[in-house]
Amino acid sequence: MLAREGLVMNHEKLLRLYREENLRVRRRRGRKRAMGTRAPMTLPQGPNQRWSLDFVSDTLISGRRIRILAVVDDFTRECLALVVDTSLSGARVARELDAIIAARGAPPLMIVSDNGTELTSLAILRWTQERPIEWHYIAPGKPQQNGYVESFNGRLRDECLNETLFVSLGHARSVLRLWRDDYNHVRPHSGVGGLTPADAARQVAQHRPEGHHTLTSSLFLHPI
Repeated sequence: MLAREGLVMNHEKLLRLYREENLRVRRRRGRKRAMGTRAPMTLPQGPNQRWSLDFVSDTLISGRRIRILAVVDDFTRECLALVVDTSLSGARVARELDAIIAARGAPPLMIVSDNGTELTSLAILRWTQERPIEWHYIAPGKPQQNGYVESFNGRLRDECLNETLFVSLGHARSVLRLWRDDYNHVRPHSGVGGLTPADAARQVAQHRPEGHHTLTSSLFLHPI
C-alpha cells in the first residue's frame, strides 16, 4: 500500500513502526457471548430473588430427542416452568423468561445457569443488557453450584421421565404440565419446612410487610 503511494521504506523500519503503532489486526478468539458474573452467590432471602435454569433431555418412543427447560425459584422451590420442545434456542429461552416474569408480576434479581451455548448466546446477551437482572454462570464442570435445579432435575427424572413413555411432543407437554402442578401444589418439600412450594410462596406473601420484597430465610428455608 505504501509502495503504491510512492513511499519507499526499509523493511525492518516498516516492521518496527507497524508494531509500535499496534496496527496488527487482532485474531478473533470466538464469538461474542454473554459472560455473566462469577462472584460468590448469597442465599436468596425471598421469592423472585434467584431463579435457576437447566436443560433436561429425553426421547419420544419414535426415538426423536426432546429437550426440557426447567426454571425453579430457589427460595420457594416452585417450578416456574417446564418448557418442552425438540429444540430450544437462546431466543426461545428469552421469550419463555419474559412470559414467566409477566405471569409472576416481577423479574428475579438473579438468574443462575450453566454455560450452555443457548444460555450464552447473543439472544441472552441482548436480553440481560436490556433488563436489570444479574445472570450468574456456574463454573464449568461444577453442577453442584446450581444445586437447587440439579436436585429438581433428579426428582423430575426419577418420578416422571424414567416412568413415562412419551408418544408425542403434545403428550410430553401434557404429562409434564400435570407433574409440575402436582409438584407445586400437592407434595411437601423438605427444603421449605415440609410445605408444598405453592404453600411456601403463600406463607411468604402473608408474612411480608407491604412494599417489602425480601424476607429472612429463617422462616422455612433449609439446605438442599
